Amino acid sequence: MARVLVVGAGLTGSVCAALLQGATRERVCVWDKARGAGGRMSTSRSALDAACTADLGAQYITRSAGQRGRFYEELLCHGILEPLSARIEGLMEKEGSCDYVAPQGISSVVKYYLRQSGADVFYEHHVTHISLRGGKWEVSRKMASPELFDVVILTMPVPQILQLQGDIVNIINERQKQQLESAHYSSRYALGLFYEVGARIDVPWAAKYITDNPCIRFISIDNKKRNIDSPEIGPSVVVHTTVTFGTEHLDSDPAEVQQLILSHLESLVPSLPKAASVKCQKWRYSQVTKAVPNCPGQMILHTQPLLICGFCWLFFFLIASNSFGTSSAFGKYTSSYRDSVGNSAPSPL
Repeated sequence: MARVLVVGAGLTGSVCAALLQGATRERVCVWDKARGAGGRMSTSRSALDAACTADLGAQYITRSAGQRGRFYEELLCHGILEPLSARIEGLMEKEGSCDYVAPQGISSVVKYYLRQSGADVFYEHHVTHISLRGGKWEVSRKMASPELFDVVILTMPVPQILQLQGDIVNIINERQKQQLESAHYSSRYALGLFYEVGARIDVPWAAKYITDNPCIRFISIDNKKRNIDSPEIGPSVVVHTTVTFGTEHLDSDPAEVQQLILSHLESLVPSLPKAASVKCQKWRYSQVTKAVPNCPGQMILHTQPLLICGFCWLFFFLIASNSFGTSSAFGKYTSSYRDSVGNSAPSPL
C-alpha cells in the first residue's frame, strides 16, 4: 500500500487528508510540528482551566456570495459551525455573505476533518529535509529517523517550504523559486486572556474592530462571540494586534510585547478585570497579502514521485469545493497522483 504524507495539520492539510482518504485506498499520514491541530485556526486553553478556551487565530468563517455550500452545510449539520449572531462592531458585511463561528473553538473545524480522514496524525513532527530515495520521498524530521513516502503534499506557509533542505532545494527550479519567493504574508500578535469562573466583562459588544490604536486592531470577548454562556466556564478575551505593530515587534522579547499589548488594552477597555492567565501568540505568517502568481492554489514540484505544495486558503477552497479532477489544475494533479500511487487507485472526487 502506497503512503501519502500531508505536512501541516491546519485547515488545508486536514481537508486535503479527508478528501484523499475518501478517494483512495492509500495510507494517509499527517505530520505537524505543533503540539496540536489547527495551524492558524488554533484554539488555546487556559493554563489553569482547560474548559476556558480562546481562538487565537481565525475568529470566524465567512461564506461569500455564490460560494458552493457543501463545506458549510456539512459543518452546520454536525454542529461544528453556527451562524454568527453576536454583535461585532466595525464588521464590514458584504451583500450575500454569511459569517459562522465554532462553539467548540475554531480548531474543531480542523479536528472534524482529521477525524473524517482516518489518517495517522502525528504532532511535534517537524519536517526538515525531503530527498529522493529509490523512487520514493525520504522525509526527515528533527530528532528522528527518516521515513519513506510515495506522495508528499506540503500545506505549510510558503517561506517554510523554501526553508526545507535536501534534494527539494534543487528540485524547485528557478522559475518556481521566483514565484514562491514572491508570496508575502502579514505578521501580527494575538493575546489570549483567560478568566476565573464568575468574572464579569461588561461591554456592549461581543467583538470590536479598532481603527484608532497603533497596537490593537481587534478585540473579542471570545465566549460571547461563540455564543457560549455557561456559569461553569470563565470568560476569555482575544486581542489581535495591527500588522504594523506585529511587523515592528516581530523579533522582540515576547514578555515585553505582551506587556505592551496589555497596556494598550487597558486604555481601550479600562473596566476589564485582571486575567487569571495570559497567552501571547506570534503569528509570523498571519495572512497572505500577496499570493504566489500564476498558480491556482497549488504547484506541482515533481511528478513521479509526486511532490506538491498547496497554498493555504486558496488550495483549501479549491479542494473544499470538490475541484479535484474538474479544474485544469486539479485534473493535472489527479493524473500525477494516480501515476505516483498506481492506476488501481480510484480517481479523486
